[in-house]
Amino acid sequence: MLVVEYLYVAATAILVISGLTMVGMAIKAYLQTTRRAMIHVSLGFGLIAAAAIATAISAFITDFQGVRSLLLVNNGLSSLGFILVVYSLIIYD
Repeated sequence: MLVVEYLYVAATAILVISGLTMVGMAIKAYLQTTRRAMIHVSLGFGLIAAAAIATAISAFITDFQGVRSLLLVNNGLSSLGFILVVYSLIIYD
């Protein structure tokens, strides 16, 4: 593997770990407060982490061919995740 591929894997791992940490924290907050906004936060960060995992796996399986498709899926899932996070801020009361 090239150095840039190792860096991509490391950056993806950091994104996934931090995203799943946010999911865990939001679930814990929901259990303590029963605020629906915490469900949206956990779903949002879960989608963001899923986008990172799916993109990395797909990139290595396809040997980084079809980059446009990979970026479309990544950006689509990430955008939906961020929309859920923003929505959770809007409905938080």
